Amino acid sequence: MPTAPRTTEIAKSAPPPARSVLRDTAFLRLWSGATASGLATWALPFVLGLAVLDRTLSPAALGLLLAARTVGFLAAVPVGGVLADRHSRRGVVLWSGLVAAASAPLLAAGLGRSLPLMALAAALAGAGQGACRPAFQALTAEVVDAGRRQQANAAMTLSVRVSTLAGPALTALLAVVLGTGALLLGIGALWLLAALVPGRGTRTPGGVSAAVPVPQRPSFLAEFADGVREARRHPWFIATLAALTAVIATGYSATGVALPLVSRDRYETGVVLAAATTAYTAGALAAALLIARWRPPSQGWAALAGLAAYGFAPLSLLFPVHPAVVVAAYAVAGAGIELFNVPWFTATQREVAPDKLARVSSLDFMLSYGLAPVGLALIAPAIETFGPRPVLTVCALICFAAPAAAALVPSARDFSSHRAREAGAP
Repeated sequence: MPTAPRTTEIAKSAPPPARSVLRDTAFLRLWSGATASGLATWALPFVLGLAVLDRTLSPAALGLLLAARTVGFLAAVPVGGVLADRHSRRGVVLWSGLVAAASAPLLAAGLGRSLPLMALAAALAGAGQGACRPAFQALTAEVVDAGRRQQANAAMTLSVRVSTLAGPALTALLAVVLGTGALLLGIGALWLLAALVPGRGTRTPGGVSAAVPVPQRPSFLAEFADGVREARRHPWFIATLAALTAVIATGYSATGVALPLVSRDRYETGVVLAAATTAYTAGALAAALLIARWRPPSQGWAALAGLAAYGFAPLSLLFPVHPAVVVAAYAVAGAGIELFNVPWFTATQREVAPDKLARVSSLDFMLSYGLAPVGLALIAPAIETFGPRPVLTVCALICFAAPAAAALVPSARDFSSHRAREAGAP
C-alpha cells in the first residue's frame, strides 16, 4: 500500500518546528549580557539619587552627572553604530562594556571627593552605554534567525521591564547593608557581565568575510552618512522615527514632570505617582508577553496605534478624574509602547541592509532617547509659564497625531518598503 510510505516521506520532508529562542544558548548569552547592561543603565541614576539622600551628593551635582552621562551617550551612539558595522559587533559590545565598567570605580573614588572626576566617569558610563546599544541591536540579527526575532526582541524588552519593576526594591534592600560606593562597584560588575557574557554572531556584517581586506575604507563621517542614506531608503522608518521622537520628547517628558505635580496637588498623596508608574511597567510586561507570539495582519499600523496610546497618559492628567483612571491610562500607555517597540525593532532588523543595521539603529537611539532630556528641559518651564493643562493638552494631541501622520506613509502599514511596492504594483 503506497499510503503509509508516502505519509512517512511527507513527514520526513516537513520542516521541523522552530525551536523557542529561549532554548537557544547563543541568544541566552546575548540576552543575559543585554539584561546586565540594562540593569546597569537603570541603576546608575537611582544609586546616585541615594547619594543625594545621604547628602554625599548635592542635587545640583546629580544634575551635572546625569547631564555628563547624556553627553557621553549622544557622542558615542553614532560612533558605536559605525564601528559595529565596520568591525565585529561582538567586539564593540566587549569594549563598550569594559569602558562602562571602568567608570564605576572612578565614580566610587570621586564620591564626596572630586566632582570633576565623577563627571568624567559619568561621561564614560554614558559612552559605554551609547556605543553598545546599536551593537546589541545588530548582534541580535546575527544571533537569531528572522523567524524568531520578534520573540527575541520581546524577551529583550521583557527583561528591561522586569528590571524596572524589581530593581528599586532590590537596590533599596542592598543599600541597607552596602554603601553607595559598593553599589557603584556593583554597577561596574554588571557592565563586566554585559561585556564578557555574549558570544559571537554567526555572520559578519553584511555577510562579508572578516578575512577580506578593505583597501580604501571611507572616512567615519562618510560611513555614518551612508547609514543615513540607508535609513532614507525606508520611508516608514523615517516617518516612524519622527513620530517616536515626538511622543518621547512631549508626552513622555510632560508626564514625567506633571505626574508628580498632579499626584501631590490634586490627589494630595504620592500613592497615585507610585501606582501609575507601576501600572505603566505592568502594562508593558503584559504587552511584551503578548507580542512575543501575536502577529497582527498590518503590523506597522498596529505598532503605531500602540505608540499613539501613550497619549492617554497626559490626557488622564488633564481632568479631576478618579485616581483609578490615571492608573489605567498609564497601564494602557505602557502596553502600547511595548506593542510598538518589538515590531519596530524586528522590522528594522528585517528591512535594513545587514551591513548598515548598526548605523541605522544608532539614529533611532540618538534621536528618540537623546532628545528626551531636551523635552524634559523645555516642558518644565512651559508648565511653570502656561500651567499644566495647556501643556498637557498639546502633548496629548501630539502623541495622537504624530503616529497617525506616520501611518499615512504607504510603507508604514507593514513596516516594509518591499511590501508597499508590491501592494502598489499593477
